[in-house]
Amino acid sequence: MAQRRTPFGDRARYWFDSTLARGAAALVGWMALLCLAVVVPASAVVVWTDPAAPASPADRLAEVWRLTGETLRLGGATGTPLRVMMSVLLALVTLLYVSTLVGLVTTALTERLTALRRGRSTVLEHGHAVILGWSEQVFTVVSELVAANANQRRAAVAVLADRDKTLMEEALSTKLGSAGRTRLICRSGPPTDPAVLPLASPATAGVVLILPHDEPEADAEVVRTLLALRAALAGVGNRPPVVAAVRDDRYLLAARLAAGPGGIVLESDTVTARLIVQAARRPGLSLVHQELLDFAGDEFYLVTEPALTGRPFAEALLSYPTSSVVGMVRAGTPLLSPPPETPIAAGDLLVVITRDDDTAWTADCAELVEEAAMASGPPTPARAERVLLLGWNRRAPLMVDQLRRRALPGSAVDVVAEPGEATARQLDESGEGEATGLSLTLHHGDITRPETLRRLDVHSYDSVIVLGRDPAPGQPSDHPDNRTLVTLLLLRRLEEATGRELPVVTELIDDRNRALAPIGPGADVIISGKLIGLLMAQISQNRHLAAVFEELFSADGTGVRLRPADDYVLPGHETSFATVVAAARRRGECAIGYRSHDDSSTSPGYGVRINPPKEERRRWAAGDEVVVVARD
Repeated sequence: MAQRRTPFGDRARYWFDSTLARGAAALVGWMALLCLAVVVPASAVVVWTDPAAPASPADRLAEVWRLTGETLRLGGATGTPLRVMMSVLLALVTLLYVSTLVGLVTTALTERLTALRRGRSTVLEHGHAVILGWSEQVFTVVSELVAANANQRRAAVAVLADRDKTLMEEALSTKLGSAGRTRLICRSGPPTDPAVLPLASPATAGVVLILPHDEPEADAEVVRTLLALRAALAGVGNRPPVVAAVRDDRYLLAARLAAGPGGIVLESDTVTARLIVQAARRPGLSLVHQELLDFAGDEFYLVTEPALTGRPFAEALLSYPTSSVVGMVRAGTPLLSPPPETPIAAGDLLVVITRDDDTAWTADCAELVEEAAMASGPPTPARAERVLLLGWNRRAPLMVDQLRRRALPGSAVDVVAEPGEATARQLDESGEGEATGLSLTLHHGDITRPETLRRLDVHSYDSVIVLGRDPAPGQPSDHPDNRTLVTLLLLRRLEEATGRELPVVTELIDDRNRALAPIGPGADVIISGKLIGLLMAQISQNRHLAAVFEELFSADGTGVRLRPADDYVLPGHETSFATVVAAARRRGECAIGYRSHDDSSTSPGYGVRINPPKEERRRWAAGDEVVVVARD
């Protein structure tokens, strides 16, 4: 059988490719032949068409050689063969030297640019904030640090995570937009490696924040990062304060030991569970927490006021026209809303809510108080509550524990979860709090099915808590809030069908889903990661506030409460906010703001007003609420 003849073009292409495969020498040879094939004929045309060209063919060939040499930088010398060869040799040496030098410079620049793109250069900053790790919380923390540094001339935030530097920069730029005066620096590398941590220069930082992620081994990674940071800072005299967070309380002690005496470790799941339960008991409380924890409005500050030394704490409440006093810190221990007769000792720090650290100025506001407008009746009594818990996750037992601790006789908690998510034994063993008369009932069902919600008669409950689902071990979900959003759609449909609003408190994992949630703009939504990010950012600016927040969000401590306004002032009366502060002082509470019922759906803050001036006057309606710092 005759073999098929290969076309000449294919054989020539194959021969050419095989020649190039031999290496750089073959490539240089082909380039030389190609250049000569173009330059020599072109030079001959130029010479033969030149009217001033020599007449003899030999002289014309010499002119062609000269033009070819100048074009290819081969010297172009004419004369004896030895002279021509030496000219060519010198030109080749020059060409080799220049090309090698250009290649070395190009390679060095390419390697440097590649290293910069990879984020492997060391940060040379002082007093900057270092963020170790990457999660959804990074956007909250960085945005809050940018807001806190708005009045700083030179501020920097360095993020070190095991991600591509370019991707991190693009994500921060897309999510946050302009960073103002703050420079955002990203470096790539595992933060659990002590050899990599110096890239972010933690030894010269003002604060180091360690972010947890939502993977099953997140807490173990936080402990490893703390240990790596301790190893990287070995021998450093003044170590920067460290702020970290863990989810599970089983890792809390280990994380605090790894962080050292100057470290602060938050227990994110416990704090989130407490705030969800508080919001379920008093709708709108999450909006108050949002106002208090971000840097966009008024924040907590610690101030000294020698003029109040020896005076009772009650006088401090009406001594700041544009700030709200909520307690004091004595020898590192916070005393929030202490008894009014508690004397202010030398060295005590007052805990105030104010716009900035330079806006807490004193003046007597007692003359603004109108005694006739104060309410004189007893406070509104607490009553038994019925709470519906839709869904189950790792924070659910902590919420049941909170509900146990403060439940009144006759209170009930109904839990709806799919089979396998929660058992009756888990429900009975959840938490350590005890209360008499609390009924706990477990219902198995799919909360994304309309018949499940109709069977429960959700309108009979005082509050409904919708929880997200934990990702399966080893399989983190890209969309953890899918089930929550579907359940909210069904609850919204029940509201429209009955014309009755449901007091829903929603827990979302991803802050981006807040805009997708089918609920009212002023509804209670707890973004667990964002909440912890706000706390970490606040503590990073003043580590002494950690004890204040621990007391504020503790299970049995003094916290932020929403109380009916008619417990403090007479409905329909127009009076100053100083009158509300004085009325709260009589009850051993610290008034810090209010929520207007009429403006709850139209105002930018959904009716929430934190730290209004003492002289501000308004007419108080029956549905208004006063924000106080007090015990239950």
